[in-house]
Amino acid sequence: MGQVTRSPVLASFACRIRDRPDRTDPMTTTPARPDPRVTEALAALTLEEKVQLLTGRDFWTTWPIERIGLRRMLVSDGPSGVRGELWDERDPSLNLPSATALAAAWDTDVARRYGAAAAVEARRKDVDVVLGPTINLHRSPLGGRHFEAFSEDPVLTGELAAAYVSGVQDNGVGATPKHYVANDFETDRFTADVRADERTLREVYLLAFEKAVTEARAWVVMSAYNAVNGTTVTENELLETPLNSEWGFDGVVISDWTAVRSLASATASQDLVMPGPDGPWGDALVAAVRDGEVDEAVVDRKVLRLLTLAQRVGALGDSSPAEPVWVEDGIAFAREAAAEGTVLLENRSPDGRPALPWDAAALRSVAVIGNNAAAARTQGGGSATVVPESTVSPLDGLRAALPGVDVGYSVGAVVQSGVVELPLPQLTNPVSGAPGLRARFLAPDGTELFGEDRRSSDLVYFGGDAPIEPAAGYELSTRWTPAESATVRLGFALVGRAQLYVDGELLIDETLTPVGTDLGAAFLSPPNASAEVRLTAGAPLDVRLVLDLGDRAGFNARALSLRLGTEPADDDPDALIAAAAQAAAAADVALVVVGTNSVVESEGYDRDSLALPGRQDDLVRAVVAANPRTVVLVNAGAPVLMPWREDVAALLIGWFGGQEFGNAVADVLLGVAEPGGRLPTTWPATEADVPVLSCTPVDGVVEYAEGVHIGYRAWLRSGAQPAWWFGSGQGYTTFELTAVDAPAEAAPGEVVTVTVEVTNTGERAGKEVVQVYAERPDSVVDRPVRWLVGSAAVRVPAGQTARVDVAVDTRYLAYWAEGWQYEPGAHQLRIGTSAVDLPGGCTLQLLV
Repeated sequence: MGQVTRSPVLASFACRIRDRPDRTDPMTTTPARPDPRVTEALAALTLEEKVQLLTGRDFWTTWPIERIGLRRMLVSDGPSGVRGELWDERDPSLNLPSATALAAAWDTDVARRYGAAAAVEARRKDVDVVLGPTINLHRSPLGGRHFEAFSEDPVLTGELAAAYVSGVQDNGVGATPKHYVANDFETDRFTADVRADERTLREVYLLAFEKAVTEARAWVVMSAYNAVNGTTVTENELLETPLNSEWGFDGVVISDWTAVRSLASATASQDLVMPGPDGPWGDALVAAVRDGEVDEAVVDRKVLRLLTLAQRVGALGDSSPAEPVWVEDGIAFAREAAAEGTVLLENRSPDGRPALPWDAAALRSVAVIGNNAAAARTQGGGSATVVPESTVSPLDGLRAALPGVDVGYSVGAVVQSGVVELPLPQLTNPVSGAPGLRARFLAPDGTELFGEDRRSSDLVYFGGDAPIEPAAGYELSTRWTPAESATVRLGFALVGRAQLYVDGELLIDETLTPVGTDLGAAFLSPPNASAEVRLTAGAPLDVRLVLDLGDRAGFNARALSLRLGTEPADDDPDALIAAAAQAAAAADVALVVVGTNSVVESEGYDRDSLALPGRQDDLVRAVVAANPRTVVLVNAGAPVLMPWREDVAALLIGWFGGQEFGNAVADVLLGVAEPGGRLPTTWPATEADVPVLSCTPVDGVVEYAEGVHIGYRAWLRSGAQPAWWFGSGQGYTTFELTAVDAPAEAAPGEVVTVTVEVTNTGERAGKEVVQVYAERPDSVVDRPVRWLVGSAAVRVPAGQTARVDVAVDTRYLAYWAEGWQYEPGAHQLRIGTSAVDLPGGCTLQLLV
C-alpha cells in the first residue's frame, strides 16, 4: 500500500459541526405518485391482459399490448457488459472488467462511468433493462460467483452499487440490483435456506442493497432463488419490508429465471415472473382473482409498476428511449478501468529498488509465462458472459507495447480444463468460403429447417429464431487448417448424443449427460469428450459435428449450448516447467500469469479449494529461482492462495480484466498507468485460517452463524493474520496522511464530512484511497472490532498535497434491534489506507 506515516497533526485536529443537509431518512422514503398516463393505461386493461403482463413473453422480453401503446421490453444479462437478446459472436458486446476489478478501484466515479458504458451498450442493442449489478457479498472466498459481485463489505458494495445504478439509469436504461437477498453462494442455490437473524440481514446483506434503492432509485430489483429463514425469497416478506415499505421502492421485482415456483408468490411483492411464456401464475392467478382468493388490487399494483418501468425506458405510449447523456469510448474506458482496478501488493527487486514499473528503453527481452498469459480469462463463466469482438491477452499487450523487445512465450503449466473453441482464422465455412463454420438445424428426414453462418465454434442458442424444439438434429461443419503441426485432442462439449467426423471418418460417438443438478451450470458448462488427432501445419481437415436433438425436453428443448474445439495436449508437466524456467533465466525480466479456469470460477457451483489449479505454484517457484526479477500477475476473480508470495519481485492482481486486459497490464507494467486498485476483499495466506469458509448447505440450510462478522470483520475477531487485508494495495509513489479535519459531534441520520490532507511524497503523480473505519469497543451489543464507514479515492501530483472529503453517514454507526438504534457517546473514527493501516483517528460524539 502507499506509505502512511504517523503525524502528530493527526492527533489534534479542528472539530466542527457540519450543517445538516436536506436528507430523507430511508425509513420514511416514499415512492413518487404514478404518472396519470400509467394509471390510464392500467385502467384500460382486462384482468387477463394484466395477468399476462406479469409473466415474460419468452426468455428475455415482456408482453406488448399495442392498444395501450405498450411495446415489449427487452432485458439482458450483464453486469460486466450487455449481451443483448442473442448469445451471438456476430453481434459482439463490450466486455468490461469483472465486478471485483471495478470494486478494487474503490471509486464511485469509475463505477458511475462503468454503469453509463453498460447503458450505452444496452441502447445499441435495443435493451431496456440491464440485469445488474450483482451486489451479493463475498461471505466466503469459496463462493463461485464472487467475480461478479463487488466486495466483502456492505458499505463499499452499497456505495459502488448506487453509483453503477445511477450511471445506467442516467442514460435511460433500467438497472437491476441482484440477487435480493443473501444469495452469496452457488451450491444448491435453488433450494437452500439461509438462516440469518434480523440484525445480520439489516446491517450486512440488506445494507448492501439499500443505497441502490433509496439514493439511486433503482427501477428494477431481482429476487433470488434461495429461501431466507424458511421462506423462498419470491414469496418472502423481505420483498415488502424493507424494500417497499421502508425504502420506497416503486420499481419492478423481477424474478431470477425460474425462481417463482408457486401461485402463493403472487400475493407477495414479487411483480414479474421470468422467463415466459409459461409459469405458475397465468390462468391460475386469473382464476384466483375471479374466486376472490386474490384481490385484484394486488395484481393492479404489480401491473402499475411494470407500466411505470415501461414509461421510464420509453416503452409506453408516445415516449421513446432516452438518448444516453454520459457517453465515452467504451474500449478506452475498459482499458482504463482495468488499470484502475489492478492491485499492486508486492514491489521489491533484489537490489532493494521497486521492481515496477519496468523501463521499456532498458529492456531487451521479456519471458512471458503461463497458460493465462496467452489465453487470459477476461470474464467469469455463467449468465454474465458476453461475447466480445476481440480480447487482448497479457502476451498480446506486451508484444504490442514493446515492438523492439524480444517477448517470448512459454505455457509453463496447463490451466485450461475442457474444450476451448477453434481459432477463427484457421476455420473456413464450407458453404460460403468465408472464415467460420456452417450450422444447420435438421428435420427428422434430414432436410434443413434452418441454416446460418457462424464465426465461432463456441455457440449458445438461448432465445432467438433457431428452431431447436421442432428440429431432430443439428450439424456444425468447418474446414480447419491448423497453423502448427502437433498432436491434439479434438472434441466437443455439450449435453446429448453426438458424433464427430474428421475427413469423413468417425472420431467420436458419445452420449454426454449433465454434471450436477444446477440448471445454469449444466447448460453453460457441459461435459466434454475428445480424441487424439494428428495435425500437419497447412493441411486442412474437414470437421463435422452432428448432435441428436430428438429426445430433448423442458428447458433443453428450447435452448442449446455446445462447443467444438481442443483439449490440452498430454504434455509432460515437468518438461513444461523446465522450459519456462530456462526461458526466464535467459530473459531480462519474467512475467508469470497465474489464474483460474472456468471449472474453478463460474455461476452454478462454488469452489472446493483456494489453491491455484494445476502445477502453477511449482511453476512460479521454478521461474523465481531462475530469474529473481520475476513479476507475477494473478488472473482470477476472487482470492487464491500464493505460498510463494514473499519470493517474487512484484505481485499484481489483475482480476478478470475485460477485453482490454492485456493492454491495461502492459500500461501498468511499463508505468504508463498507475496500478490504481485496493483489495475489496481480504486475501488469506492459508485456507485453514479463513474464519468464514463453508458455502455448503447442511440438511438444506446455510447458517449465517457469524452474524455481522464477515470478511475483514471476521478476521479481526478471530485474530488470524491474512496474506493481505481488505483495502490493501500500493502504487508507484508514496503518500503521507498529514492532517484531519472532522466534526466533534453529530446527530443520528446526519452525514458528516471527514477531511483528510494527503501528501504525495514521491516523484510521480499517483492515487491513494483514504478509508475511514468506526470502532465502539464499549458497545452494549456485539460489534465488529471495526467496520468501514466511508472512503474516497484521491489523485495527487508529485510533491503536492490534496484535501479529500470522506462522507460518513451516521446511519453506519447504528445497530439494528427492532429498528435502528443509536448509541450515545463516543465513536472512534480510524483513518488510513486499509483495515489495519490506520495511523489517524478522531472521536465523534453521537448526540442521541
